[in-house]
Amino acid sequence: MNDLDPSSRPASGRLIGRDEDLEFVRSHFGGSGHGAALLLSGEAGIGKTAVLDAVAAQAAANGVRVLRASGVEFETDISYAGLNQLLVPLFESFDLLDPGHRDALRIAVGIGSGPPPNRLLTATAALLLLRRIAHDTPLLIVVDDLPWLDRPTTFVLGFIARRLVGSRVSFLAASRVTSDGFFEASGLTEHHLQPLDDASSAELLAQAHPGLSHEIRRRIAAEANGNPLALVELPTALNREQRTAPAAVPSILPLSERLQALFASRVADLPGPCREVLLIAALEGTGDLAVIEAAAGGRDAVDLLEPAERERLVAVSAGSRSMSFRHPLMGSAVVAQAGAADRRRAHRALAAVLVDQPERRAGHLGEATTGRDETVAELLEQAARLRLGRGDALGAVAALTRAAGLSPSPADESRRLAEAAYIGTDAGGDLADASRLLVGARRADPAVREGSLHAAAASALLLINQDGDVNTAHKLLVGAIEAGAHGYDASDEALVEALFTLITLCWYSGDPQKWAPLFRALDRMTPAPPDLLWACAQTFADPARTGYRALDVLDEQLADLGDATHVVRVSTCAVYPDRLADVREASLRLVEQARAGAAPVRRHLSALIHLGLDDYYKGRWDEAVRLTGEGLALCKEYGYPFFSCKFQFVQALVAAARGDVEACEARSEEIIAWAAPRGAHGARALAFHARSLAALGSGDFETSFRQAMAVSPLTPLAPYLPHAMAGALDLVEAALRSGRAAEAAVHVAALRESEMARLSPRLHMLVLACEALTSSGDAQDLFRQALSLVEPEDWPFDVARVRLLYGEHLRRRRATKEAREQLALAGRAFEKLGAAPWVMRAKAELRVSGVAASAASGGRGALTAQEFEIATLAATGLTNKQIAERLFLSHRTIGAHLYQIYPKLNISSRAALRDALAALDLKDVG
Repeated sequence: MNDLDPSSRPASGRLIGRDEDLEFVRSHFGGSGHGAALLLSGEAGIGKTAVLDAVAAQAAANGVRVLRASGVEFETDISYAGLNQLLVPLFESFDLLDPGHRDALRIAVGIGSGPPPNRLLTATAALLLLRRIAHDTPLLIVVDDLPWLDRPTTFVLGFIARRLVGSRVSFLAASRVTSDGFFEASGLTEHHLQPLDDASSAELLAQAHPGLSHEIRRRIAAEANGNPLALVELPTALNREQRTAPAAVPSILPLSERLQALFASRVADLPGPCREVLLIAALEGTGDLAVIEAAAGGRDAVDLLEPAERERLVAVSAGSRSMSFRHPLMGSAVVAQAGAADRRRAHRALAAVLVDQPERRAGHLGEATTGRDETVAELLEQAARLRLGRGDALGAVAALTRAAGLSPSPADESRRLAEAAYIGTDAGGDLADASRLLVGARRADPAVREGSLHAAAASALLLINQDGDVNTAHKLLVGAIEAGAHGYDASDEALVEALFTLITLCWYSGDPQKWAPLFRALDRMTPAPPDLLWACAQTFADPARTGYRALDVLDEQLADLGDATHVVRVSTCAVYPDRLADVREASLRLVEQARAGAAPVRRHLSALIHLGLDDYYKGRWDEAVRLTGEGLALCKEYGYPFFSCKFQFVQALVAAARGDVEACEARSEEIIAWAAPRGAHGARALAFHARSLAALGSGDFETSFRQAMAVSPLTPLAPYLPHAMAGALDLVEAALRSGRAAEAAVHVAALRESEMARLSPRLHMLVLACEALTSSGDAQDLFRQALSLVEPEDWPFDVARVRLLYGEHLRRRRATKEAREQLALAGRAFEKLGAAPWVMRAKAELRVSGVAASAASGGRGALTAQEFEIATLAATGLTNKQIAERLFLSHRTIGAHLYQIYPKLNISSRAALRDALAALDLKDVG
């Protein structure tokens, strides 16, 4: 039997995941003129036949003549049957041999008559024939399923394989590692085909079965363990629902007919007691011999498993009292061989043993139960809680789905399906499956539309992720909360989850009025809302006014991080109080778990955005772009457009700070294109913030002011729009630089009236810097106080911006030495970050203060301080007239200066100014 049909290859013809193996084969043979022999080995289904096919096709394309044979199980007793396959194409060339060798070969392959020839004579005749034919055209002998060849043929092939040096004949054969045969392989080079790696497995699975849900792909990839045939065949045994709904897939994957023939056939001939213990072991799942023996009625599992171990189906360790299947699919094969009654009996036996492990016991009882049973359904629901507590959202969905199927009451069935749907949307990541579960919940009990908080929360999340708007989703969820029979009991899990979902909807809305139902519900909760829920409402709704109240609770939550859901929600609380660094390690662990398939995609996405934000603020911009790129790819793969805007925001911020206005605008436009039609004004504010920063860096202060005003009015600071804090310094600086000193002062007063400064030292620094910019007295104390609040390495971009503003202030006050110190520190920080427009601003200020950088210090490249300032403003895109207005000169004077500047910088156009100025450095400054 061939391991893998060529049809499983992609349309390109490339053999996925076997580039290194094919290169090894090619290098071993060293071209068509060097005789050599090579044996390929590997487990069943690993793709040996596909490699043979690829090598043979390449050889034929290179002008090599290929001879092929394949072992056939029912021909193993026919002498020289394999040799007959191999030499059929060469019958007409037998006359090249002397009569003795010719006749021996004819009799051996069945076209001559006479007594059976001596094996050595036959082998010699075959070798001579191959060598003579190869004299004109190189030969490649390809043999598949070597152990199933008859004994005489294997003798001849072994004889030939050891005598190819110096000839133009090559020999390539394949064999399973577990197979016994007559071929003597000693002395021949062997290459063992390993399972495909994760990336190749995913590529093959996607090529062969593009319609599978992502979680099903993960499940199949784990079960296949890199076996190409399993990757291609396993999905064919799933029905339509199972191919898209992870919860519908049984704990032991079913096998296709082809896989059953490959794996299950090796189980069928084992003794009955051995198969019985193997079935218990397959369903038990951990390989614990103590549990297996107890479920098998106390029989000695080591002795009973001896036939399976002898056939290399299992590995048994008597010392550690454990066993494992040699291949994950062997367990599936065992289950496939057993009848339904046998499987139920084994599940019941395991449930009886696992009385101290309620989660596993519930799972076995669920599989053993055929009718409706509320007792088992309740146990499965409890098991779902345990799984969710460990961060296993998909496991929880599966347990709740099974519990729903066993529920006698339609209301209970609907309730459990609705909760499974909510977990799927909030944490699991498979939105199509969640939609299916929600439909099932409504079908089981139509009243769920009005009464189930889980159903309402799931519907709301699905709405904003699809084509629905935030207003509709908010109305739906608020209606369910206010009409619910929960009595605002703080221990009601469905109520708590619904309120967390409502926080998400309110944030996206950017509408202060949308938050009122949330706070009404929190006020009514008895005895009090859970700490984390309350803290999230304080720090995420209107943090500039209420966030400081929750800092002590946030500290407590940060000190005791729990499961994935808890990590994500604490991280959400930590965003605006600048505490993401405190949860960074836990977020990294969550991302690593998710990449390994041990955490759901929604949690993966949340952790990535929190890490990306932290990286931006900490100045790790390349890492921020990389992680948010990973998040965007996941959003596209799993269908999460409502999450994309957060990743696009971080990338827009990095682009803005680096001066890549085009990239910033592209990302901002993507945010607005999604947010505007859905009424997600909170998300739209992200784009305005990024645009304001980009315009500020490029010197377009009018645009920067307008974009900042789109986030927050001058007064009061925009309520229930947390990004008003993030853009406060941008608004004040843009107002001042566009001639709006009064407006800047009004906004600074609004900042002082808020509690923004109490939220974090960084935000306090920014408030003081804004006050310093608009101070009518001595602003130096305010700047010094601001810079004393934080460590520069903790917030490098923000600190550098404050230093730049401080340096500009000092220069205007003619405190030249102190100005140069602040400006040089700012410039170096900007250079390290790669913040090109801000580097130019720092250099311009330094030159105005009388410091010349090395690239402009003498000779043809020397620029005066005024020339450098003009060049810097021109590089930002300002016209001669705009520069003239700013510097109180005529536009003709500006033109004359630029005419002198271009040759000094070795450029010929205005477009080259930015790069020429960016090449200047600060190494001579300080």
